[in-house]
Amino acid sequence: MAPKPHKQTRDPDATRLRILAAAKHEFARKGLAGARIDAIAARAKSNKRMLYHYFGNKEDLFTRTLEDAYGAFRSAEAALELEKDDPLTALQRLMHFTFDYYLANPEFITLVNSENLHKARHIKGSKVMDEMNKTFVSRMKFLLKKGADAGVYLPGLDAIQILIAVSGLGFHYLTNRYTGEIVYGRDLQSAEALKARAKFNVEAILRIVCRPEALTEALARSKGR
Repeated sequence: MAPKPHKQTRDPDATRLRILAAAKHEFARKGLAGARIDAIAARAKSNKRMLYHYFGNKEDLFTRTLEDAYGAFRSAEAALELEKDDPLTALQRLMHFTFDYYLANPEFITLVNSENLHKARHIKGSKVMDEMNKTFVSRMKFLLKKGADAGVYLPGLDAIQILIAVSGLGFHYLTNRYTGEIVYGRDLQSAEALKARAKFNVEAILRIVCRPEALTEALARSKGR
C-alpha cells in the first residue's frame, strides 16, 4: 500500500509573525486608511479569513502592529543592558543606539507618525504599551539617579523630559531630512552628515545632563566614537 501523503500542519505562530511583518510594511507605506487587507494577506502568504481570525479587523491589526513595532524597539534597547555601564557610557550608548535604530528601521518612524495623525487612539488603552513604557521610563530614572549619585549628572532631572530629548534629536532630523535639505541647503543624508548628527545628538544631551565639572570628560569620551 502506498504511503499516505504527508499532511502539512499549520504553524499559528509563524502565520501571525508573517501577517504582522506584512502589516508593518503595508501600514508604513500607506497608513491605516490606505492599507488594504488583501495586500497584507497576499504578502503574508495567508488569506483574509486567517488574518481576521488572528487579529480581528483592520483597526485591531494596526494596534497590534504598533505594539509589535514598539516592542521590538524596547527589546533591542533592553538588550543593551545600560544599567551595567557607568553613567557617561550608558547615555552615549543609548543616544547612538536610538539614532541607529531609527536609521535601520524607517518603518518604525512612519508608523509612529501615522498613529500621531490618529491622536494615539489605537495605543491609548493598550496594556502592552503601558507595561513597555513603565520599564522604559524606569530605566532612565535609574540611569539619571546613578549618574547624580556618582557626581556626573545634575540632580533632579526629569526622566521623561530627557527621554523626549533623546528621541526628538534623532526623530525630527530623520522625519524632516528631505525638506530639511531644501530649507537648509545641506546634504543631510550622506554618511558624513549622519555621523556628524549622531555626534551632535550625544553632545547636546551631555550638555543638558552633566555637571559642569564632568562635562569635559564626557565630551572627550564622545569624540572617541
